[in-house]
Amino acid sequence: MSVLDQNAIDISPRISEAEVGDYLALLKPRVMSLVIFTALVGMAMAPGHFHWVLAITSLLCIAVGAGASGALNMALEGDIDSKMSRTANRPIPRGRITRPEAMAFGMTLSFFSVMTLGILVNWIAGALLAFTIFFYVVIYTMGLKRWTAQNIVIGGAAGALPPVVAWAAVTGRVDVEPLLLFAIIFFWTPPHFWALALFRSDDYARAGIPMLPNVAGPDATRLQILLYTVVLIAVAAAPWALGYFDAIYGVTSLVLGAGMLVLAINVYIRRERSQSLRATRKLFAFSILYLFALFATLLAEVVYRALAPMVWGA
Repeated sequence: MSVLDQNAIDISPRISEAEVGDYLALLKPRVMSLVIFTALVGMAMAPGHFHWVLAITSLLCIAVGAGASGALNMALEGDIDSKMSRTANRPIPRGRITRPEAMAFGMTLSFFSVMTLGILVNWIAGALLAFTIFFYVVIYTMGLKRWTAQNIVIGGAAGALPPVVAWAAVTGRVDVEPLLLFAIIFFWTPPHFWALALFRSDDYARAGIPMLPNVAGPDATRLQILLYTVVLIAVAAAPWALGYFDAIYGVTSLVLGAGMLVLAINVYIRRERSQSLRATRKLFAFSILYLFALFATLLAEVVYRALAPMVWGA
């Protein structure tokens, strides 16, 4: 074999090692499940009749759009993910999927989810879905996350939009009710993710991400968690206070809010490392339950209102 042959560059296409499970991981299925659930609540709350085929189509498009955002996020953050223990096993850091493959996958899903929602349902919903993907990928992932400690606060808007998209799919417009759902998720996001950031601060420091605990310090983060939790409790009670939902939801929101507040106060008080870790983990875990239970109560009230006339003959 000649020297030229030995030094030749292999330009043959690489055979991807990715399996179906690797591509599913790119979609961030746990995040997607939350998106689907909050979108379902927004859709159920919307007035008017909506054919079940269009309802399923809308939810699938919103879910695929969320998955596309996750894939594009991973494609752009492969360097960060490889430095963090929480994300080191994702497909790109493990070498299962390349960044170009993930980018192509995410762009394809983005295009088809937006176009399908726009053509088959309505273009208001399609445009809102496109904006949601753009906000998460461009504004949050490419802009905010690497440059400001307020990344979670502003970037939380993307995660709060699915109920608004679902409402628009049914009605073709945006009203007060979905904006209340948006506000609940928006103000829930900082306490939820800053609790994670407190017990994962070393991870974020290694990756060079300016999360609040690494920029302003743990004590300032604890205070911000407490303040946002107080605002969240008030915002979560708004659908009841404004007369959109009954006392069952109102009481549930206050009880759940009290649980969040107690845990947020505990995070604020517990400063010793081992106690602080336990407190922040408890708040992080409960915050997931909080949002699920709150939206489940909203959904239960909507279902009850729909079935009550048939049950009671009203």
